[in-house]
Amino acid sequence: MRLLPKSIKNILVTGGCGFIGGRLIRRLILDDNLNIFNLDKIGYASDLTSHNKYLKNIRSHQAKYTLIKSDLSNLKDTKHAIKLSNPDIVFHFAAESHVDRSISNPEIFVKSNVIGTFNLLEALKFHWESLSPIRKKKFKLLHISTDEVFGSLNLNDELLFNENSPYKPSSPYASSKSASDHFVKAWYYTYGLPVIISNCSNNYGPYQFPEKLIPLTILNAKNNKEISIYGNGNNIRDWIFVEDHINALLQLIVKGQIGESYCIGGGEQKTNNEIVQIICSIFDEIKPLNAPHIKLKKFIKDRPGHDMKYGVDNNKITNETGWKPTYSFKQAIRITIDWYLKNIDWCKQSYR
Repeated sequence: MRLLPKSIKNILVTGGCGFIGGRLIRRLILDDNLNIFNLDKIGYASDLTSHNKYLKNIRSHQAKYTLIKSDLSNLKDTKHAIKLSNPDIVFHFAAESHVDRSISNPEIFVKSNVIGTFNLLEALKFHWESLSPIRKKKFKLLHISTDEVFGSLNLNDELLFNENSPYKPSSPYASSKSASDHFVKAWYYTYGLPVIISNCSNNYGPYQFPEKLIPLTILNAKNNKEISIYGNGNNIRDWIFVEDHINALLQLIVKGQIGESYCIGGGEQKTNNEIVQIICSIFDEIKPLNAPHIKLKKFIKDRPGHDMKYGVDNNKITNETGWKPTYSFKQAIRITIDWYLKNIDWCKQSYR
């Protein structure tokens, strides 16, 4: 299966043991033309089982996949990883991403998201400048970021985030991602490094670490445990199924314009209350003895700096690449719930 142009050989994915990066790698492995390098520090939310299971089932691809256990916050190790992988394309996912953890320990987010991105840019600049003219022309760095860098929309406002929205981060996590975005842009404008930036809305789907709202709600509903919601639960997020996000990133690598930013959203704006209600309603169907599962819901004290609303305008990426989301939330949430119920052993390794 050909996913990228034949001239592309070496792919480096940073944070490839994470939720979204891992899904990209499992997709790229299907392309026989590619050599895939996964640079990951193997943190608390990293998942190796999905790759190992996948590679075991398609043994012919094992020689084309290499795990590089390395931390981007170490410049020497980062330079070594770039030399080893010799990439044509880089997908930069590696980042700490849990807002609650950024509030309690922001330093880790600065080291990973800011210093780590800086070190990657420095190593890639040297790598890119040393390439032959042909390889230099096709090289790209796709920096995967978040819509949280734009702050919050007004709850009753019809406006959506777009590529011209000002950066107004509210949390240490969003601030660290904002800084990384600005560094990537600077390396393009100052040094000419070929970069593309994507700012995506909230992802969900199989293999997401169970500290995020959707997998945590699924597992708590299954285990008849309390489902906690911050504040009054009216915070709105734009949800995108991970498969749609991966499709968008592959389109950007092929059709995206160097130096540009692209917003990626699922077009599914829902309150946290709605998310919990939908999941509980599905569990009422599949586990009627514990119905109604909504009784497990409990409102707790809101977290500091909690953004009220996110929403993403997809017009630019759709107009330039033809991409648009294909999964509805109604369809994909059932796929996600089914996966978690069928992979309890994986969940037990991660679920706290």
